[in-house]
Amino acid sequence: MRFSPHDYQKYAIDYIESHPIAAVLLDMGLGKTVISLTAISDLLFDSFEAHRILVVAPLRVARDTWPAEIRKWEHLSGLTYAVAVGTARERKAALMQHADITIINRENLGWLIDDSGIPFTYDMVVLDELSSFKNHKSKRSQALMKVRPKVKRIIGLTGTPSSNGLMDLFAEFKVLDMGKRLGRFIGQYRDTYFTPDRMNGPIVYSYRLLPGAEDEIYRKISDITISMKCTDHLTMPEKIITQAEAVMLDAEAARYEKMKKELVLNLDGEEITAANAASLSGKLCQMANGAVYSDDGKITRIHDRKLDVLEDIIEAANGKPLLVAYWFRHDFERIAERLCERKIPFEKLDSDDSICRWNRKEIPVGLIHPASAGHGLNLQDGGSTIVWFGLTWSLELYQQTNARLWRQGQQSDTVVIQHIITKGTIDGQILRALSEKNDAQSALIDAVKAVM
Repeated sequence: MRFSPHDYQKYAIDYIESHPIAAVLLDMGLGKTVISLTAISDLLFDSFEAHRILVVAPLRVARDTWPAEIRKWEHLSGLTYAVAVGTARERKAALMQHADITIINRENLGWLIDDSGIPFTYDMVVLDELSSFKNHKSKRSQALMKVRPKVKRIIGLTGTPSSNGLMDLFAEFKVLDMGKRLGRFIGQYRDTYFTPDRMNGPIVYSYRLLPGAEDEIYRKISDITISMKCTDHLTMPEKIITQAEAVMLDAEAARYEKMKKELVLNLDGEEITAANAASLSGKLCQMANGAVYSDDGKITRIHDRKLDVLEDIIEAANGKPLLVAYWFRHDFERIAERLCERKIPFEKLDSDDSICRWNRKEIPVGLIHPASAGHGLNLQDGGSTIVWFGLTWSLELYQQTNARLWRQGQQSDTVVIQHIITKGTIDGQILRALSEKNDAQSALIDAVKAVM
């Protein structure tokens, strides 16, 4: 296929080629992969400013999306590539090909640098999903910092650089510029731009920005950063966000409240921290969905009201394909059980074959987990409606999962994002935090404190 870039794509390509360090914040659907590959091809074969390129991406994106894009475009036919995923032997075989572009999943970056036994000779690195490096203590971040001085050009790609607040930017930009703009140490960054917010004695649970700090952070990184939104450059389908309420019977609501009270009492008056707030929130989310895991791993059913609502939504769709996002394993099991009982065809979208058949509209109901759908999957050919059976606190996973359908190439004029909310539960607080784009940890703690 011949590539005819939009003006914004030409600008992004030129930016990557003219900036050895670049944070390219492209909204979902703007074509960041073909933009990056076009710049890579020019740097390899026109200006000769790059010689060996390493692409680090989420597993499915590394295995499927980048190779597919290289094969898709006519102007990239001269590029050679190797995909270093799979077993250690398969990864080593890929590395030994010495291709123009080596593509590896982010989980194996530490292995490549520390354990593969093969010298790191890449002079350009592309980090597809820069947000994967928001934890400066993670193995992948620390491994990359070891070889970062050897890398002459580095590109960070993402649509969600700070989904959990501007604290994320420190580690992301440190791997890009080695601490030049936001500092080399997290404590320095924190003291400069933030002040303690929630505290328990000397223990700080969260921070808030100092006055003027947000503008100063953006000013510091502006010389190596471009940001583009899809709504500025593309004619996107209309996005309709709706709610469908599930209402528990009195006895079910009483059981929910009893279990919630017992969970809260187990905290025994302790200060709500991120750790115990996450644990309690997880239990409350499970109960809102209709079941909860006991300490021994057994499933206790509380209600089926969300299943009833989902069944009604599927019936109202009248054969129109639906993408259903679930969060807990027992959600999937209970949804699958209900759909089997009603003889409604469905499939879990967790393989290349199932995704292809979804895009051919052969699957009426596709069940998908946000953690596996978050980045890089193109599902817009298979449908235009997503139903959230169970919600996540992660704004990044929420936005990225919705973007599998609400993106460039969607043939429908309207994309519907529907949420099944159980009345009187934590569901409402999660959806409010997502809609207001709140910091996940702060919103989670606030929600649990409200329960208390």
